Amino acid sequence: MAYTPEKIREIVAKQRRFFRSGTTLDVGWRLQQLKKLKAAVISHEEELEKALYEDLGRSKAEAYLCDIGPVIVEINEALRGLKRWAKPKRLYSGLMCFPSTSTKVYKLPYGVTLIISPFNFPIYLTLGVLVASISGGNTAVIKASSKSPASTKALQKLINDTFSEEFVTVIDGGHDVADMCLAQRFDKIFYTGSPAVAKHVLAEAAKNLTPVALELGGENGNWCIVRKDADIKDAARKIAFFKICNAGQICININQVAVAEEIADAFIETLKSEFVRQIGEKPEENEEYPKLINDAAYDRCQKLAEEYKDRIIFGGTGNRETGKFAPTIIYPVGIDEDIVQKELFCPLLPVVPFRDDEIDIVMEKIADREHPLAMYVFSKDMKWAKKVMSTRQYGGGCINEVCIHMMVKGAPFNGVGHSGMGAYHGEWGFREFTHPSTVLTGRTYFNLSLREHPYTGKHEKRKMFLLKLFER
Repeated sequence: MAYTPEKIREIVAKQRRFFRSGTTLDVGWRLQQLKKLKAAVISHEEELEKALYEDLGRSKAEAYLCDIGPVIVEINEALRGLKRWAKPKRLYSGLMCFPSTSTKVYKLPYGVTLIISPFNFPIYLTLGVLVASISGGNTAVIKASSKSPASTKALQKLINDTFSEEFVTVIDGGHDVADMCLAQRFDKIFYTGSPAVAKHVLAEAAKNLTPVALELGGENGNWCIVRKDADIKDAARKIAFFKICNAGQICININQVAVAEEIADAFIETLKSEFVRQIGEKPEENEEYPKLINDAAYDRCQKLAEEYKDRIIFGGTGNRETGKFAPTIIYPVGIDEDIVQKELFCPLLPVVPFRDDEIDIVMEKIADREHPLAMYVFSKDMKWAKKVMSTRQYGGGCINEVCIHMMVKGAPFNGVGHSGMGAYHGEWGFREFTHPSTVLTGRTYFNLSLREHPYTGKHEKRKMFLLKLFER
């Protein structure tokens, strides 16, 4: 379909009328929609897997592990918790409000929401956000990525088969269509993507003072720190898995590794072995290995690899026709070099050596840069590791593990600064798509004249005494 500003305005208006009908306010109705979504994901599973293979070269198992399965988990969590999340909170109003002692905080939906989703996890990062929007009682216009056309087409079919356009609809198209959407007045916008585009989204949202949630990759990339006391084999195994996953096109992926020079040689040899063990000596020829999203992404990866070809010690090969570029280790890299000051979003892995007794200097340099979406540390020194993870600024992360912090039920997924704002998953997603409204129920008897004029003369002393008494 060719979208125009008028067509998108019509879609938004239709959803606004539906929202104002009050249908979405009923929690039971929301639960029914979530069950319908779950059934639709299950029934369209094969179509979604094929789309993910066409767009990203994902194997069936990886498609389910990274996109389809997590959506079902997200829906299940909402089905179990929504009634509890949506229940108004009762508060005692306090003596200052006497005799009106009853107050409730209602969790109200924003209204018509806009979800702008990315190409790298086109199913999960679309439907996972939609689960939060539906849970909160909103309608949703989804602008899916033009870079993953097969997945966008599959999403359109799934949504069209499940919901009416006045409740949820998927819009395809490029940046021009996204701008048409941003020109409309939405009640909430949720964007997943790059910091550069996020600035544009915020600027457009500001025109209507629309609240925005951003989930971004981070401008300077995510660091992984491997101390000299780390379990080398365990660290290498997990880092290799993660860098292979989706060919490095993951917002929380390891962008670069800082390794204590005392163990650097052993770590690198083990990392090479793990890449070979997991994906073979020629990953670009392995059917299971994912591909880069398009020619432009492949060319960026290849160009950067060419710039550092004298320091490539593993990988560095690819096949532009298939879009596959091998996991590539670049070593040694200085901590101030350009390649470790930007998000790579590809299979290149720069390795930065450091003296273990200078770890504080390394951490300070990282802290001076924009806040990452994720941070990973490998060390047996739990005191140091926990201090780092409890005092630094980043979205989320792991100690002696990678990526699976985002799979923990009940925990938020979010960034900070250039890696995002807002949070979702489970109840955190419900909170992101609702706003709390405080309502006090007044009494018509026993009302005191404490708050009323006059405040001076013979009344002042008594009123001041009572005010200070009630504030305790």
